[in-house]
Amino acid sequence: MLLVLGVLVLTDALTMDVEIAQRGPVGPKTVPLVVGVGLLVIAALLAVDVLRGGRGQAETGEDIDLSEPADWRTVALLAGVFLGAAVLIDPLGFPVAGALLFWGAAFALGSRRFDRDPLIAAVLSLATYAIFNNLLGVPLPGGPLMGVL
Repeated sequence: MLLVLGVLVLTDALTMDVEIAQRGPVGPKTVPLVVGVGLLVIAALLAVDVLRGGRGQAETGEDIDLSEPADWRTVALLAGVFLGAAVLIDPLGFPVAGALLFWGAAFALGSRRFDRDPLIAAVLSLATYAIFNNLLGVPLPGGPLMGVL
């Protein structure tokens, strides 16, 4: 699978039309080429390991009790908060929709600090808006706060 993905990424990168976007030795092809070559190298190394009898280690990662059922209420709350933010981002702007997203996610994941969570959500949302809009040059909808920010 990694071999196929690496070939796909390299093929796409090598056939990419970048004449307009090229502004120096490092252009839009650079990262896809590095990722594609990396995928091919990892695929080759894993194939050699498997052919030598390597089986990998069993997953011991997180401390999860697999006998417990999934918490579908939390999943539904998170999905609702995400979809609500997606719908509200255009009319309200990113700062307001992002604050609602951060606050709703914290609530869905169990935080009940109604005195602290909205403030943290607002600060995170405004900081994210400022970083993307002002520093990175990625325009985000400001909504009603566009003139203020």
